[in-house]
Amino acid sequence: MLAFETSTWQWILIGFEAIIGLLLCIGSKSQPFPRPSRRFGMFILTLTSLIAVGQMAPTPVTITGHLIILTGLGSFGLLAGIHHLIRTRREVLLAPFSGFLFCVGVGGLMIQTWSSLNQFEQWAGFLSLVMLGGGQTWLVFRGLLIGRLPLAWSQAGMVALQRGQIDGDNGAIACFEKGWDADEEHLNPMAYIALHRIHLFIEDQHTADEWFESLLAVGGEEAVAIEWIQAIHEALEQIDSSGALRLPPLNASEQE
Repeated sequence: MLAFETSTWQWILIGFEAIIGLLLCIGSKSQPFPRPSRRFGMFILTLTSLIAVGQMAPTPVTITGHLIILTGLGSFGLLAGIHHLIRTRREVLLAPFSGFLFCVGVGGLMIQTWSSLNQFEQWAGFLSLVMLGGGQTWLVFRGLLIGRLPLAWSQAGMVALQRGQIDGDNGAIACFEKGWDADEEHLNPMAYIALHRIHLFIEDQHTADEWFESLLAVGGEEAVAIEWIQAIHEALEQIDSSGALRLPPLNASEQE
């Protein structure tokens, strides 16, 4: 495997890591909670920069060492990414991009030792690579292609509201407008009632009426926990107590 001992392959790996780090940093802007992917992307870019500077040293990182670093980064990212993808459901980028790092690292280490393996070990390695490819395909499909974050967008909307951020790309309105999903209908009333209250608060009666109609279509205020409505009212009251007077009283039937 002399080809893997050339500096060309070193720079190819450095370029690959830099692309993954950049994609994570750029893609984090489209996430309801951008911090996990942005931090991991910045960490990858920082480590890649150090490795790139180390290439100028008399004894740079070897290909094997580089592949081990990729495997370690991918393993850590996969654990955190799958946690967010499956359990917290707050982030969908970290797992698939970390999977790319892990697959390249493990695959490269296997290829390096391929000639020294017997036939059984080669078949086992081949099957392992197939399983890695299948797992990575699932991560890409589950995260990048069908990844939906309605619950996370509603949570991000509430965080923005409590911080007083109503408008803007990361404001409460933008977040709650993404906080509904046809497959998770129980989340829709939470977003609709939040948007209705916010537009009443900013004196946009026409838009508030539209969201109120959507709320009625999914069960009305009774479909939403009173604690959620109370949290919305309290957040708006902290922003402007006089504006909060335009909100309907809690536990009262709303009229158009």
